[in-house]
Amino acid sequence: MKGKKVLIASGGTLEKWDQVRGHTNLSKGTMGCFLAETAYSMGAEVIYLHGYFTKLPEHKEQMRLVRFEGIEDLGEKIKEILRNEKVDIVIMAAAGSDWIVDKVYDQSGNLIKEKGKMSSDEPPIIHFKKAPKILGKIKGWNPEVLLVGFKLEATEDVGYLIERAKLRMKESDADFMVANSSRSLYGDVPHYIISSSGDFIEVQGKEQTARKLLEILAEKVYN
Repeated sequence: MKGKKVLIASGGTLEKWDQVRGHTNLSKGTMGCFLAETAYSMGAEVIYLHGYFTKLPEHKEQMRLVRFEGIEDLGEKIKEILRNEKVDIVIMAAAGSDWIVDKVYDQSGNLIKEKGKMSSDEPPIIHFKKAPKILGKIKGWNPEVLLVGFKLEATEDVGYLIERAKLRMKESDADFMVANSSRSLYGDVPHYIISSSGDFIEVQGKEQTARKLLEILAEKVYN
């Protein structure tokens, strides 16, 4: 991977309700760290975009670190980098929120406009809206980039998981997808690396998946 630039988005997004509260998910960025360390060990220049509570790679001093907050912020930062730099590979291992805050009301139905800190006297009523799908925008920002997405499903049905990942890959024009079940949040489970041709391989655990994925990508970018 020497001479190649790899952008890795890792960890969970934080969707703020006000300046002190918000919602996130259980992603710690473990997979992102394995990917970043593997890419770095293979000689790549690594840009590591990380969430608020995301683990940082061991060799973080040798990487460019960019912190993001919510899913919209993550999208803006990826877009800025892709439009201003030559990036060879984008790996979207971040766990983006499905919902972002639309409007917040008090218990009487009055719109809360205070953005600093909502009153804790009574629980707010929060209206959400669907979050943008960043993965599907990336090829629009840079059609030449080699794009890898991740698809997590709460299922033990491998066939269903693979089909859902293939659908996401087609919708986003990704070159590869990595599919896994939600049990991966709590331990090593099989991951499935799927190519745009529909072929897939099974790899056990996050560290081995990161290694195998980077080996496949290295072969792809040099051919």
